[in-house]
Amino acid sequence: MIGSAVIIGSGNVAEAFARALPACGIEVRQIFARNERRGREVAAIAGCGWECDPARLAAADLYVTAVSDTAIGDALGRIVPPADAVVVHTAGAQPVEAIPARIARRGVLYPLQTFTAGRKVDFAAIPFFIEASDAGTLEAIRSVASRLSRHVFDSTAESRAEVHLAGVFACNFVNALYGIGQQMMARAGAPFEALVPLIEETARKAADSGDPAAVQTGPARRHDTSTMERHMALLDGNTRLKKIYELMSQEIWEKTSRRN
Repeated sequence: MIGSAVIIGSGNVAEAFARALPACGIEVRQIFARNERRGREVAAIAGCGWECDPARLAAADLYVTAVSDTAIGDALGRIVPPADAVVVHTAGAQPVEAIPARIARRGVLYPLQTFTAGRKVDFAAIPFFIEASDAGTLEAIRSVASRLSRHVFDSTAESRAEVHLAGVFACNFVNALYGIGQQMMARAGAPFEALVPLIEETARKAADSGDPAAVQTGPARRHDTSTMERHMALLDGNTRLKKIYELMSQEIWEKTSRRN
């Protein structure tokens, strides 16, 4: 039974776990991070201390490595967890092998969610994708994931990379499109808030349908070329946005025309 943890890192994901682990009965004993200011902030959230000296690493059952993908090996290369401890990383696009081989009980505890400092999220609703170096470690990680969330899925490095890619399209790219929409609203002299009801209903409708292509709307869906040409004219002078518009419209048309 895992009852204690150390969180390695002090970024947005580390902060989220600093809130979530104590809430499900797992004591966070330490935030181990290079950034003292941020490390102390996250430690205050978890109700523990901050440390950056590998010689003072706290003993725990679980070590949650919540750092950037490229920093996993470096972060874990500086410390020596107890031999029987479970060590996980939280990255979607990295294999178990990102954790040094000298650590026997290795695994992945990947939450499919976007995290921002200061924003609380409902961990019980977050899908977790897990993997481990052996069956016993997998069950230990599953026990933690099941305490955090109602939605736990076994994964492989390959399947998790696909899930991570889906998240980039559904979250990161969509948010970037919100930013483009904000710029266009500003050009029209309208506030971003005027787009919010549209954004919210689009997300609700896609989620409720379970099949976003089935509820697609807009000029590309209707193959309304005259409206699309007017839009393209408004984008004259911005080659990149014109290309995005063309590619997205083509994607919508090809996906939805097969359903007609």
